[in-house]
Amino acid sequence: MNLNHINLVVKEVDQAVHLFTHGLGFSLIVNRSSKMAVLENDHNFALVIWGQVLNKKEEVPEYPENFHIGFYQPDEEAVWELYNKLKEEESLKLEAGPSKIRNTFGFYFYFEQLMIEISVDPFQEKTA
Repeated sequence: MNLNHINLVVKEVDQAVHLFTHGLGFSLIVNRSSKMAVLENDHNFALVIWGQVLNKKEEVPEYPENFHIGFYQPDEEAVWELYNKLKEEESLKLEAGPSKIRNTFGFYFYFEQLMIEISVDPFQEKTA
């Protein structure tokens, strides 16, 4: 069984679309008037960006502590490249640069209340 999509609630759909398309390599499939968007990556994973305006409650719900989504990179150089690209984005909160985290190398950042991890795949086979 594969996870094929996730629905994330944000305040600013257009800013989230920009992050995921320009920063993280997703392609925009559907954009519904800044209220909802569907993106896809090169692994056929769909990311639904749901604007808070479509919720029954006015505010964006808080994500639980430590909830985050993660994107693997092939190596430390790729992590650094993505970090340097993302630190130019004004809508992001990058608290610290890449470093050793758990059994891998990477960094976390926030888009609104959503924590995102960028790291080297700790499960990939090492080639010498």
